Amino acid sequence: MSKKISIFAFSIFVSLIAGGIGSIATIPNIPSWYAQLDKPPLLPPNELFGPVWTALYILIGIALGLIILHKANNKKGAYWWFGVQLALNTLWSVVFFGLHQPWAAAVIIVALIVSIVVTMKKFHKLVPATLWLFLPYLAWVCFATYLNVGVAVLN
Repeated sequence: MSKKISIFAFSIFVSLIAGGIGSIATIPNIPSWYAQLDKPPLLPPNELFGPVWTALYILIGIALGLIILHKANNKKGAYWWFGVQLALNTLWSVVFFGLHQPWAAAVIIVALIVSIVVTMKKFHKLVPATLWLFLPYLAWVCFATYLNVGVAVLN
């Protein structure tokens, strides 16, 4: 396997692992706690979330791979912010689904949006194309914020 393929595989794996950790808190709570909640309008079917999140984790993993492959010396900030947004993403699942705390999760998801934007700026400075890989993720997290706050208000 070539070095580039290995780097992309590793980067995507890192992103998917974060999603996998979050799903440990999420999946068992969907048919129980989450099913009983009042939800805001525009809620997609539950079956849509898994494929969408998987695609988003793959896109941001590809962006990370492009940063790793980029020939620049000062990438520490980009890596740090990528880690922050990935940690907040995972933490949100644990707090919302695992701990059943939609208001606390709303605070986390706002911090997640900020960290995604900062990550996008850091990545864009190094590899401009990464901006396009992060835009669907940012859009989906903004939509998830609407859903999160809707659940918090309605319950």
